[in-house]
Amino acid sequence: MLFLIAFVGAAVIALVLWRAMNTARAEIPQQDPGRPQAAPQRTRVSGPDDDPDFLRQLDEKVKRRDDPPAP
Repeated sequence: MLFLIAFVGAAVIALVLWRAMNTARAEIPQQDPGRPQAAPQRTRVSGPDDDPDFLRQLDEKVKRRDDPPAP
């Protein structure tokens, strides 16, 4: 008998959580289903040696120094 009460209680809790999740999802605005969605744009992470501004500034620092860099 205790098992049956526990099962019914778990089912009620699951139903309440399921309804709450669906209500939260319904509040999210939906896009037009007939229109294809654009893929999210990913920004490419690059190191400082790939950054043209960094390389330009580094070159200017080297040119301003009195002694040339060691080989």
